[in-house]
Amino acid sequence: MAPNSQTSLNEGKYAIPITTNDLEHQQSLDQNEFDYSKRSQWLRAAVLGANDGLISTASLMMGVGAVKEDIKAMILTGFAGLVAGACSMAIGEFVSVYSQLDIEVAQMKRDNQNKQKTLAHVAEDGDSEGDNEKESLPNPLQAAAASALAFSVGAMVPLLAASFIREYKVRLGVVAAAVSLALVLFGWLGAKLGKAPIMRSMMRVLVGGWMAMAITFGLTKLIGSSGL
Repeated sequence: MAPNSQTSLNEGKYAIPITTNDLEHQQSLDQNEFDYSKRSQWLRAAVLGANDGLISTASLMMGVGAVKEDIKAMILTGFAGLVAGACSMAIGEFVSVYSQLDIEVAQMKRDNQNKQKTLAHVAEDGDSEGDNEKESLPNPLQAAAASALAFSVGAMVPLLAASFIREYKVRLGVVAAAVSLALVLFGWLGAKLGKAPIMRSMMRVLVGGWMAMAITFGLTKLIGSSGL
C-alpha cells in the first residue's frame, strides 16, 4: 500500500492544473515589469540627451565667449549649437531605432512561423498576441522627437542664462553657475533612474561638464590670442 500511496501522491502533485486566470495574472506581472523597464530606459535616454545638449551648447558659448565679448555672437553660437545638435540627435536616433525595428520585426516573423508549425491553436490567439507585439515595437519617429526635445531642453539652459546679461564677465559667471546647477540636477536624475550612488553620479557629471567648458574656453582663448 505504501508504494501505491506514494505514487498517487506524486501523481497528484503533477496533476495540479494551471488555470487560465493564473496564466493571465503571471502575464500581467511580466508585462508590468517589462513596461517599467522600458519607461526607465526612455527616461534615462531623455536625461542623457538633455545633459548632452547642456554641455555641448554651454561649451560652444563659453568657447566663443573666450574671444568675443559681444552677447549677440554668444547667443547666435548657442542657438546654432542647439539646432545642429537637436537635428543630429534626431537623425541618429531615428536611424538607430529604425534598424532595431527591422531586427525585431524580422524576429517576430520567424517566431510566428515557428509557432504556426508547432501549435495547432495559434490561429485562435494569433491576432491578440500580434497586436500586443506590435504595441511593444519601438517607434523611430517618437524616439527621434524625444531625443531632439531632450537635447533642446538642455541647450536652453545656457541660452536663457546668457540672454539678459550684458556685462561680459557677469554673463560668463551666470552661464557657468546655471549650467553647474543643471548638471547636478541631471546627475541626480540619472542616478535615481539607474539606481546608482547619487553623490558619485552628480560629481561625475558636474566635473565632466566643468572639464568640457574649461577645455573649450582655454583652447579657444589660446587660438584666438595667437592670431590664427
